[in-house]
Amino acid sequence: MPAPGGIAPAEPGREYPGNLTPFVTVTCIVAAMGGLIFGYDIGISGGVTSMNSFLKEFFPAVFRKKEEVSSTNQYCQYDSPTLTLFTSSLYLAALVASLVAATVTRKFGRKLSMLFGRRPVLRRCHH
Repeated sequence: MPAPGGIAPAEPGREYPGNLTPFVTVTCIVAAMGGLIFGYDIGISGGVTSMNSFLKEFFPAVFRKKEEVSSTNQYCQYDSPTLTLFTSSLYLAALVASLVAATVTRKFGRKLSMLFGRRPVLRRCHH
């Protein structure tokens, strides 16, 4: 007989011994922090795409349109498929990176993957 909620237990008469262990808690916190960081990155890219210096350098047509239109509706100022593709590329990059990371991790292991995946710190010397 199915349990309340429609899910049958693995063995009749036995309950699932799911407990909130420290490992489960830390795993949930790490997953939540990953989502938080990804959302922050998306928010930052949205802010950067509205900066005049960024638009002048990379999307001059959008910058000219932004300067010409003086209405209060800002949506029409940033109506550019290329600018939209730039912002959406973060989602596409995350999808591709997660698929590649899963394969690389399975082949080489987590420790080696993290060592190869870290970015080197570049320092500029100002004279």
